[in-house]
Amino acid sequence: MAGEPQADCLFCKIVSGDVPATVVRETETAVAFRDINPQAPTHILVIPKVHHPDAAALAAAEPAILADVVREAGEVAREEKVDGTGYRIVFNTGSGAGQTVFHAHAHVLGGRGLQWPPG
Repeated sequence: MAGEPQADCLFCKIVSGDVPATVVRETETAVAFRDINPQAPTHILVIPKVHHPDAAALAAAEPAILADVVREAGEVAREEKVDGTGYRIVFNTGSGAGQTVFHAHAHVLGGRGLQWPPG
């Protein structure tokens, strides 16, 4: 059921503590941790503690929690000191967009130039 932990979900296992992660922030609704394959000097994932397959599904079911994820992404950027130089918040949705874990999550990227368009 949407919102419930999924036994086969890596991020649900991180939320439960069954899989270790380098956590940098945690709130009642979200967890932020360092990406194991960073694409920038700062690359942190912010995930909701509830399971939804992508950001659109999370927004439809629990918009306040999506707002918490985005707010935490901003706090991560501030704590990592990339808020002054610029950072990107990315939600990949679907395998064609690069989503590999189907649990909604935001990538916070910064610490280097981020060109446009992304590619």
